[in-house]
Amino acid sequence: MSRAFLIVLDSAGIGGAPDAARFFNGALPDTGANTLGHIYQAAAPKLPHLERLGLRQAIALAAGLALPVTEPLQGRYGAATEQSLGKDTPSGHWELAGVPVPWAWHYFPDTTPAFAPDLTAKVARLAGTEGTLGNCHASGTKIIDALAEEHIRTGWPICYTSADSVFQIAAHETHFGLERLLALCAALAPDLHALKVGRVIARPFRGAAGHYERTKNRRDYAIATPAPTLLDWAQSEGRQTHAIGKISDIFSHRGIDTASKGRDTELMQDLHARLLSAPEGSLTFANFVEFDTNYGHRRDATGYARHLEWFDKELGALLAALKPDDLLLVTADHGNDPTWHGSDHTRERVPVLVAGAGQGEIGQCQMIDVAASIAAHLGLNQRGSGVSFLSSANRKRDTR
Repeated sequence: MSRAFLIVLDSAGIGGAPDAARFFNGALPDTGANTLGHIYQAAAPKLPHLERLGLRQAIALAAGLALPVTEPLQGRYGAATEQSLGKDTPSGHWELAGVPVPWAWHYFPDTTPAFAPDLTAKVARLAGTEGTLGNCHASGTKIIDALAEEHIRTGWPICYTSADSVFQIAAHETHFGLERLLALCAALAPDLHALKVGRVIARPFRGAAGHYERTKNRRDYAIATPAPTLLDWAQSEGRQTHAIGKISDIFSHRGIDTASKGRDTELMQDLHARLLSAPEGSLTFANFVEFDTNYGHRRDATGYARHLEWFDKELGALLAALKPDDLLLVTADHGNDPTWHGSDHTRERVPVLVAGAGQGEIGQCQMIDVAASIAAHLGLNQRGSGVSFLSSANRKRDTR
């Protein structure tokens, strides 16, 4: 029986979204954003394994161009388009798992204050404090550096948001307490989900003045998916499902048997272990978030390139460990072009790079087709509304 490994490089878009002009970073549209294409131009990463799966061809395909294949490929490549009206984590991951978002997310205004008084009053009441700090759009690391001392002195939680549909609360693990922070976010989440805010995110940090750092104990309290996803399809048919990274939070822990969290390097160790130990018929769904958090939002093209090189080296070992019937698919959930204006996600197509299903071009497809294709590979009865690009009828060409 086959196994499947779905890997999301968080924010590694490839440009070409047909509706990019409808999405903005500040006052300027996302038209022309191309995360991986511009990183190639700015920092020239060496990515031999991704390129053997067709990464360069996928980037060209996203723009409607054709890049000749000069060396035999070891996989299949495509460029996937999102249906949902967002450029955020839940929208991208849900679509990859076969469920587009059927509603418009609620976003907080880029003003100070950003939140209504009754919302901040409820946060303070649940936290048992006299008030809150922040109440604005902010970079998580910057607002912690700016307000951590006041937070420790007053005990007030730090509340902030971004261009995404999120409400984030940062608090010191020792002075405020990790369990207290998680309980606060869990209690607040239902009210925000009712407003169609996608996630309430607990952002614990530690350290002292000048040396604060966010910990790996982040937790996302995400709104539930409106329909069963690929994870549910697999689990309902008795297949083991394993979530790596923030996948369990994104899917509200539904359809997931086991999960692991940590930094990208730790998550990669777990993924290597899953290649060795995952049972037949299983689905492993992984997210590597530091492309987005450490390099995309911080507009660090060089750092992004080096992290891509780290992943590419690890990918070589992953590919070598695949069993004959395994499928490994590398994709992304949205863009976050570090060379672009602003500091937010960018509306882009995403790469679809597949090992274990022959060689050649998939073409331009839909993000929901990823779920349909993995479901077909696993032999699941449910496929969603997508179309599998693994069948011979949907192959554009074969370079063998």
